[in-house]
Formats: sequence, structure tokens, C-alpha cells
Amino acid sequence: MATRVDDCGSWQTVWLEPEAVVRHHTGLSTLSPPDWDDLEHADHRVPPVEPDGRWSHRWEAALGVALAHLVAATEGCPVLLPAGPVAELLRHAIDQYLPAGPHARSVALAGPGIHPSHLRPDILLVPRHPLTGAPWRSDEGTVVPLDSGVWAYLARPDETSPLPATGVLPEGVLRDDYPLPPHPRYPLTPHHRAFKDTLARLPAVRSPQLLRYRDMCR
Repeated sequence: MATRVDDCGSWQTVWLEPEAVVRHHTGLSTLSPPDWDDLEHADHRVPPVEPDGRWSHRWEAALGVALAHLVAATEGCPVLLPAGPVAELLRHAIDQYLPAGPHARSVALAGPGIHPSHLRPDILLVPRHPLTGAPWRSDEGTVVPLDSGVWAYLARPDETSPLPATGVLPEGVLRDDYPLPPHPRYPLTPHHRAFKDTLARLPAVRSPQLLRYRDMCR
């Protein structure tokens, strides 16, 4: 039996003697495994920005993995993103890896509680299952899997204010109970190693259309 310990970013392996390990029941009730419906809960969303104003490392890694699948699905062709959080947060990163131009493939979010419009986009950004990692399936287009917490935020981003404001404040009174959200100094950038390692494992990278990306995987 072995377990891994993350010590200051350096992965270590600890081997345990089988005879030294004894299983004991904790007496606690077993929690039900997460399901697709859990993605609709507000606490499942992962904000793209940390409290200190930096981009979330989970978002950077998830974006690198998703971009590799997107490059493979489009064979390196341009994409057309839907207006809203997807375009606002992902446009800069996608422009780094995919060209601009005509005949772009349409992209849309799909998943639990969200279904594409009647226009049937070419590519669907779908969540991975929070437990198994399997992508949400759809018969309406090619799917690109995305981290479930990142997908949940794109599908249902936070409100700009916790309470709706009505009326106006008295003259000379400044409102300070809801500070502005942190804003990074640079655009969201995908983790290049996550992109490269993921793309290298996809069979599509061997196609002639992705020849220029193969050099990035070496």
C-alpha cells in the first residue's frame, strides 16, 4: 500500500507495510457521491480570481487542458465564442493557441441545466464529472471537457452584488459595504505545461493539420 504526500510542492511516495495497516470504521455516515446536479449549486463554482487578486491556479491548469482538447477538436481552426463570461475570460487565452479568420467553429456551453440553442454549435464546452472525471455527454456536437468548478462558474457566474440595490444613497454618503472584486493585472493565461502534456496524449495531435502543434509537445 502506498500514499503520496505533497511536501512543499515536491511529490513523495511513502510505502506502508500491509500488516501494519488496520482498517477501522469511523462510525460516520457515508456521504453520497457528487452527481451532475451538484454542479448547479453555488458552492461548487470556482472563482477565476483569488482573494489576493491573482488568477486561480486551478483555472490556469483547467484552461490549459481544455485548450488542448479544443485544438484537437477544431484541428487548429478559428473558433467563435459566445458572448458573456466565456468570451470575457477565455478569449485572450484561446487567441494564443488558435488563429483568427473566417470559417470559425462555433462554441457554446452545455451541461446540467444548460442546453445549446437550436443553432446547434459545432463544439460544446461541457463539465467533467466531479468524482469520475468523465465528460458530460451530448449528442448535439463535439464536446470539450472542462473542470467542473470552472464550468460551473462560466455557466452561472457570481452576482455583481449580493443584494439588489434600490433607490439612491443620500448625498455625500459613500457606500463601502461591498468592495470592488480583485482584478488581476494581466489577462488569464493557460498553464502551458498542462496544455502541452494533454495535447501530446491526444491521438489527434498526429494529424497533418496539427503539425505545428507537435513541436510544442516535444
